[in-house]
Amino acid sequence: MDAELVDWDLAVTTARRLVRPGPPVARSEADTVVAELRRLAVEAEGHVQAYTRLEPAGPPTPIVVVDRPEWVRSNVAGLRVVSEPLLDKLADRDRGKLSTAVGRRVTGVQLGTALAYLAGKVLGQYEVFLPPGETGETGETGETGTPGETGAAGHPGRPGRLSLVAPNIAHAEQALAVNPHDFRLWVCLHEQTHRIQFTAVPWLRTHLEHEIASFIEATDLDADVLAERVRSAVSALRGAVLDRGPNAPSIVEALQTPAQRQVLDRLQALMTLLEGHADQVMDAVGPKVVPTVAEIRSRFDNRRGGGSPIDRFVRRLLGLDLKLLQYRQGGAFVRAVVAEAGVDAFNLVWESPETLPTRSELVDPGAWMQRVLGSRPSISA
Repeated sequence: MDAELVDWDLAVTTARRLVRPGPPVARSEADTVVAELRRLAVEAEGHVQAYTRLEPAGPPTPIVVVDRPEWVRSNVAGLRVVSEPLLDKLADRDRGKLSTAVGRRVTGVQLGTALAYLAGKVLGQYEVFLPPGETGETGETGETGTPGETGAAGHPGRPGRLSLVAPNIAHAEQALAVNPHDFRLWVCLHEQTHRIQFTAVPWLRTHLEHEIASFIEATDLDADVLAERVRSAVSALRGAVLDRGPNAPSIVEALQTPAQRQVLDRLQALMTLLEGHADQVMDAVGPKVVPTVAEIRSRFDNRRGGGSPIDRFVRRLLGLDLKLLQYRQGGAFVRAVVAEAGVDAFNLVWESPETLPTRSELVDPGAWMQRVLGSRPSISA
């Protein structure tokens, strides 16, 4: 591409300027948090493997502990990889004009603003897409440390890495007034489940890439259609401001074309399964290894559903309410199947893309069991 349509450097700069600092801690305390998170992440991996009976294939993927600015940098790098095909498509359609029409600097500022908000919320994530040349281990730091760079280089065809955001975990455990050790292990159980999903299921990353490519292929670049999408997005924005309830579309949903929605249904079903599985695993393993898990779960769920009106507005604007629904709906699906058929039977979900549940099956686990397992027990999700 002659000129990129997003000012990625400005996105990083904007987010780092706007992101709030983490909780004030002494360097020695920060180092202690980082060291324990790294240790507990390894411990959690063993617990998750023992429960799920999923065995990672190939060399181990890195586990890193990062601060908020490093999380921003890493996610911008990942977004750049994922969005490159779409931006190439836009540039090929109207080369030389789109960089002005889209406003690459404005887009960079908007992206940076959104990431600044998210950088204070995310406790951890499995980074599926790493850019070519990205180091395997980077940003291992407390809130005030300088990121280091060691380890094997990342590759777009390989699984990514597990990142834990130390200041956000420390802030959450303080805000919830829960046992720090227990909370850190509980978070690691969730994130390690995502890591094992992608490292133990060889086709999963390729399937996700294919669905993203299909979404891009379904993108309608006609100016009139795009204008109509923007008008719908404005209506969604008004709905978010007025807090019209859970069925009001997010701005992300409003910008989709009908063809994109079909692909997005499959993507949402997949993400709902992945999030729900991680939620179910942390609750299944938690009582055995996290003494205060019931207290943590109760307080954490209350925190998930709360927040100020501004916080709820931003969540709806960014489509984060959908993620909360994924936790609940996906978790209910996994719990229902495991309760009725067991872990081994549930693991048939990982056999191929054809055995993944559809969106309708996620709310009717019996239908999935009938299709994949050959039985339809009388159960309720």
